[in-house]
Amino acid sequence: MLKEENMLFTIGQFAALHEINKKTLMWYDEIGLLKPACIKENGYRYYSYQQSAALETILMLRELNVSLDEIKHFMEYRTIDSFDYLLKEKIAELSRTISHLKSVQKVLSNHQHNIEMLRSLDISAISLVQKQGCYLVSVDISANTSFEKEVGQVIAETKKYQLHRLHDASYGSMIPVENLLQGKYDEYTALYIEMPHPISKKGLHFKPAGTYLRAFCKGSWEKLSDRYQEILAYVEKQGLSLYGYAYETGINELVINSIDEYITQIEIPVEWNN
Repeated sequence: MLKEENMLFTIGQFAALHEINKKTLMWYDEIGLLKPACIKENGYRYYSYQQSAALETILMLRELNVSLDEIKHFMEYRTIDSFDYLLKEKIAELSRTISHLKSVQKVLSNHQHNIEMLRSLDISAISLVQKQGCYLVSVDISANTSFEKEVGQVIAETKKYQLHRLHDASYGSMIPVENLLQGKYDEYTALYIEMPHPISKKGLHFKPAGTYLRAFCKGSWEKLSDRYQEILAYVEKQGLSLYGYAYETGINELVINSIDEYITQIEIPVEWNN
């Protein structure tokens, strides 16, 4: 152990030992973050065995995206308490990053699922599917709500729930089944945001688990009224009843150039008539 404590490494050896570039050590020396143990008459830098722990601490903090100024301050005044505070801060930051990446992963998986479905999609088909329950952020709207106000409300909700980007979540619109039954196919009452990982369930709209009717409509939104009429005819023929809301969402908006190619997915909870 005494031999190791007195051992000196050239800058090249010390860099290789820690698997970094020696230019990094020269930069750390220049900014006063980690100076060599000694510089001999020939100008060569030498590092001691004891400096390995300090360098590994610096490298770990750099990997956690701690700035050089923060690291320098910490290394000059490091204590158990300051290290504990720094670790807690970075653990919390990593947790937020992991949560965000999980959200992005779910969104990408949903897009991939939609692409696979689009490849074999029969637009004219109406089917019954089983859905798990989920929580939605709902934004109330009416026929008098301007498009600008709708966009503003959605943006406000994305900020409220700490979404980094609009496409970190799925979006759509809701129309009550009672409106459909009255032929009011364009009287929507809410926009919704499906949160990948809701922070809190309080105040959220619950989309219930159960059997859903699923249908699609290709083209502009003006064509939805005809599609709803086909859905209502199908429901009556099959002895089904709709309840709750119809949930609409676009499933191919990222891969089209024209509204004529736009595909709206419609899902409505159903139950069998006794």
